[in-house]
Amino acid sequence: MDSTFKTYLALDVGDKRIGIAKANSISRLPQPFLTINVDDGIMDTINQIIKDEQINVLVLGLPRGMDGQETEQSRKTRKFYDEIKKKINIDVYLIDEAGTSLKAKAELEARGKTYQKSDIDSLAATYILEDYLNEI
Repeated sequence: MDSTFKTYLALDVGDKRIGIAKANSISRLPQPFLTINVDDGIMDTINQIIKDEQINVLVLGLPRGMDGQETEQSRKTRKFYDEIKKKINIDVYLIDEAGTSLKAKAELEARGKTYQKSDIDSLAATYILEDYLNEI
């Protein structure tokens, strides 16, 4: 097992927003970090977050259809993954994100408090990062 301290960032990539979660190799407890709007400067924004937060590993959730098939959003995420790998100099991984948004919405509803769609996105990113950390 690698004992080097690392910081991880996970992205739940959508057409309008990207939910972001963060964790480190000591606590291994992903937390919702923030949600950003997708715009023309999104790659620069993500790159700045990576620099500011000293991120070592980036994880992107890869959506799939109900039967595990590729979808239009899967293709968009793979394209985003290819673009971001060209722009940043850290390890970038794709991980299956099946059901993370539904799970996040159910958890937020169970809390009984008001929430926004951005809260679903950042919590979904937390589940993506949790799954990744459980695999390594």
